[in-house]
Amino acid sequence: MKIITIFFLSILFVFSSCKHDLDIDNPNAPTIDKFWKTANDAQSGINSIYSTFHRVGLARNQFFLTIIRSDEGFSTSPNGILINNFDVFNVTDYNLWETITTWQDCYVGINRANQVLDNVPNIEMDSIVRNQLLGEAKFLRGFFYYYLGTLWGNVPILLKTSAADDKPNTSSQADVYAQCVKDFSDATLVLPQSYNQANLGRATQGAAYGMLGKTYMQMHQYNQAEQAFSWFITGSGAGVYSLVSNYRDNFLSTTENNSESVFEIENLTNLANDHDDDASGNPDLLNYGSSFPPFVAPRPIGFTDGQARRWCIWEFLKEKTTSGNRDPRVDASFLYDSTDVRGPAYTLVYGQTFNSRNYENVTGDPIAVATTHTVYFRKFLNDGTQDYENFASGNNYRYLRFADILLLYAEALNEQGKTTDAYASVNKVRNRAGLANLSTGMTQDAFRNQLKHERIVELSGEGHRWEDLVRWGDLSTSLSTRDAGFANYQSKYALLPIPQYDLDVNPSLTQNPGW
Repeated sequence: MKIITIFFLSILFVFSSCKHDLDIDNPNAPTIDKFWKTANDAQSGINSIYSTFHRVGLARNQFFLTIIRSDEGFSTSPNGILINNFDVFNVTDYNLWETITTWQDCYVGINRANQVLDNVPNIEMDSIVRNQLLGEAKFLRGFFYYYLGTLWGNVPILLKTSAADDKPNTSSQADVYAQCVKDFSDATLVLPQSYNQANLGRATQGAAYGMLGKTYMQMHQYNQAEQAFSWFITGSGAGVYSLVSNYRDNFLSTTENNSESVFEIENLTNLANDHDDDASGNPDLLNYGSSFPPFVAPRPIGFTDGQARRWCIWEFLKEKTTSGNRDPRVDASFLYDSTDVRGPAYTLVYGQTFNSRNYENVTGDPIAVATTHTVYFRKFLNDGTQDYENFASGNNYRYLRFADILLLYAEALNEQGKTTDAYASVNKVRNRAGLANLSTGMTQDAFRNQLKHERIVELSGEGHRWEDLVRWGDLSTSLSTRDAGFANYQSKYALLPIPQYDLDVNPSLTQNPGW
């Protein structure tokens, strides 16, 4: 069963600048004075935070920032704006809709979390339930700040319900991550290890420890990251999560919320949808699925505004399984001419063979014959269950998987010189794919390079590549050998520009360096 938590908190925003000729209170309209009174109000407030994930910035646009902008992705979109901003590092619009919607939605979620944290402590209700809800709010606030810290770096930190006259200062990336650490740490103390079937998708103790460890990794505080990840390996969370036997089960709508899922964003298809704004419009017509799949699906199913670099395929082909076969993760990760190992005559693209799609002769195709060598990200697609894509995909986004935790734990150990202890976690991930254990005796540098390979073949197209490149210090023009867009890379592109809209209304903000 899949739970979609939708609730509208637009009633809780105070628009003090609005003036009307006739100002009469609507006795039927909910107000702050009437809300935040009961346990049901507290639960509705929490639900509204989860609902933020269905807004267009987080349900679609953020993937252009985390996947297409990295060296694993590129764009052949007929929309040159997408190519400039997410492929070839030519940002000219600091208010670009695809970018600022992600920024705005993160702050929408943060403000909703702050409202819960400001008001729920005053509600008379079961203390255990109240603490759990406050833990969920802190986790989600930390989650949104993690996105902001990773993508924009230096951003304002708001810890109270927003008011119309707020003019917060810019905080450093270090302070943003420190706030994430505090929120995730607090959440670990009160969140449960699991929920019943009716509440799948809510933040758990494991999700909080996982995000705590990820934050420490971006801060290069590897000892603290190890301690956080140890909850999964040797702590009270050992045995809570496990790798599923079939790798592709992590990306199918029929196998959601499985044993490998640490934090999963719940989606549900509403074919009657006509809007993405969960703070307005008819809630029965809200899109509470993901609108991203059509933007990465192969033509003519989708628009291919984002595609995968073929070098990713070569990573999978470097090594065979112990039975002499190809790494099975490649066909679960990409649609391309040989997703079926027998080639394009057998590879199915939404029910038709790659050959029968006649890609090299598609009229108006901007990459013409090269299309036969194009690779499409598959993990967000629904080609395994239907022959089309729409703007309301119900396939959940498995943001944090146990496999990711294992690889990050190994990286944290290696960065502290504990390379010998790091093999076991990596081998678990490799063995699930049918690969042999790594040869022992690697130096720290060699093991680090091996981990870079392991993360590509395990996590390609899942939204973690950009943060990996940042953490490793690998963002540079040298990546242009496998992604031509990086020929234009400059150091300022490590962080996105603060939206000009916000700079215009808040003189306390400071633009990121170089912009």
